Amino acid sequence: MLTPGSMNDKQRELYDVLTKNENPDVSLKNPDGSLVGPFNLMVHEPRLGGALQKLGGIILYRGALTARAREIAILCVAAHQQSAFERSAHERIGRSAGLTDAEMAAIAAKSPLELADTKEACVLRVSRALLEDGDLDDAAYADAVSVLGEAGMIELSTVIGYYSMVALQLRLFRVPG
Repeated sequence: MLTPGSMNDKQRELYDVLTKNENPDVSLKNPDGSLVGPFNLMVHEPRLGGALQKLGGIILYRGALTARAREIAILCVAAHQQSAFERSAHERIGRSAGLTDAEMAAIAAKSPLELADTKEACVLRVSRALLEDGDLDDAAYADAVSVLGEAGMIELSTVIGYYSMVALQLRLFRVPG
């Protein structure tokens, strides 16, 4: 764990960017000032970490998916990858976005879940299919595009890919949940 006093200039620069506008739903800092979860990993390699942070910021704050839809996709990744940190962090964010505990429990258990919102239901179907099967058949793809549009599908697949990469790094480096 890197603490601010043990960082080189590039690491400290990224640390400052990461901690500047913290999400109130998820604390990024441990009591010693080191960063939690994937953020500590980002600071270790600031060249890549900076790029990842920018993409993560776009996904979280400038995407077209609603916050609920985005968190459904992220929680599907957390369930598929069995990522305790991702699940814990994004359940807090999901709750702020309006997901219920019952909805999040169903996503975590990969149980059937009926969602009234057509786009959210589509995000759930597509996320589960991409994570479990790695693809959509032509009919499922056409249906998803009719609901989310091409840009929505690009964004959704980017969310799933980004958070799958984060889950991989969390597992590889044994980051606790």
